[in-house]
Amino acid sequence: MPISPWRRVGLVTAALALLAPTAVPASATAAADPVPRVVGPLPGTAPGDRLAERIEDTYPFFATPVDLAASGYVEQEFHLSGLADGWSAAGARVADEVPYTTRVVVRRPARARDFSGTTLVEWQNVTAGYDLDALWNADSVVRAGHAWVGVSAQRVGVEQLRGWSPARYGNLDVTGGGRFPADELSYDIFTQAGRAVDLGTVMGGLRTRTLLAIGASQSSARMAILYDRVLPQTSPVFDGYAFVVGAAPTRAGAEPVFQVQSETDVRSAQRPADTDRFRRWEVAGAAHSGYEGQAYRAPISERDLGGAPEYACDRPPFSRVPMHHVTAAAYEHLRAWVQRGTPPPTARPLEFEADGVTKKRDALGLALGGIRLSQVVAPIALNTGDNTGEAFCRLFGTHEPFDGPTLSRLYPNPASYLGPVVSTDAANVHAGHLLPADARENLRDAVASGIGRPARHGGGS
Repeated sequence: MPISPWRRVGLVTAALALLAPTAVPASATAAADPVPRVVGPLPGTAPGDRLAERIEDTYPFFATPVDLAASGYVEQEFHLSGLADGWSAAGARVADEVPYTTRVVVRRPARARDFSGTTLVEWQNVTAGYDLDALWNADSVVRAGHAWVGVSAQRVGVEQLRGWSPARYGNLDVTGGGRFPADELSYDIFTQAGRAVDLGTVMGGLRTRTLLAIGASQSSARMAILYDRVLPQTSPVFDGYAFVVGAAPTRAGAEPVFQVQSETDVRSAQRPADTDRFRRWEVAGAAHSGYEGQAYRAPISERDLGGAPEYACDRPPFSRVPMHHVTAAAYEHLRAWVQRGTPPPTARPLEFEADGVTKKRDALGLALGGIRLSQVVAPIALNTGDNTGEAFCRLFGTHEPFDGPTLSRLYPNPASYLGPVVSTDAANVHAGHLLPADARENLRDAVASGIGRPARHGGGS
């Protein structure tokens, strides 16, 4: 698969920078698309001692508990160092060639023959006060043969890492020694990390043909600034961008943009229109931060933070509508958009009342419109994107299982439940909003739930 044309020039220039003799001044190298220096892969695997004095006795923060080796994958961590330019949120250059050192985490196929050629580079989310691989989905990434790379681009995440394991992360700095604490360097750091992926220096020699930038929530907003205000003044690195549960760019650029929003994130009937370079999907019943991510991260938080956070929300939290199934489909469409110029399918938006801010709902309280997965069309619980209460509750949505009488009324026998599940997911696969493997997973879950069988009811998805 050929490398996309809008980053070919930048890639060649960066490669020449790597080959340049050491006598070339650093400023000249930086001007020619700077390439970070790479240290790693770093030693140490979980579980280890994060406070150990020797780095080989420590391990990567939030290392995945997924058995990657069983699927022919590896997880590796690297330090990247270089000179980054600084940019304000308004797109003004505020600094040139500021030294930085950060880390990236790479989860990739161990063998080149198993690699799809697509790498998802995630801007790690730091809203919780530490790096979060919010968009890491082992099932879909491994199934497709993609690689995933997490980049620590922001001060909050890096400062937490420094304290969490001084031996492993004590030399990291993305603020220029404290001179740029507002993440002015983050845009160039993220871009340079993408360039390191492109050149294979953190990929064990794997050649990435399609390089996709992805970010969720706050990271999505940061990437929107990068796309709208910084990218027009710099060399392109990424082939396409996915903005998930957060802001998207407003500029019409060369690289295609995909925005995927949960029900939580759609707060008004006013939204941008689809174009030949922009696509937006909205997922009914899904939450900004739903059950899947919480369940995955709970044991990691226990291991690395001493406990998983607990929340006292006004309604039972964590929608179980699988938003990650829709983002997996979106990545595949974005990949085809980049490689073949094939635009993704459109999707019906969520519906609003006449006031433009109140979502329309059916008799069960489920949102109308949007991408409607089988968990919404054939519900066994009320899943929404709304909640209230302390801290982050407003981002978690709700999950309220239906009681026995309600389930009996809706599904008097198994066929009355399984039939809509199958037909809904088949329609979503046909529309391009769901991948076949995820439709099969939904069916397995539906069969296992026992819904419609006599004397057996219970909340599920």
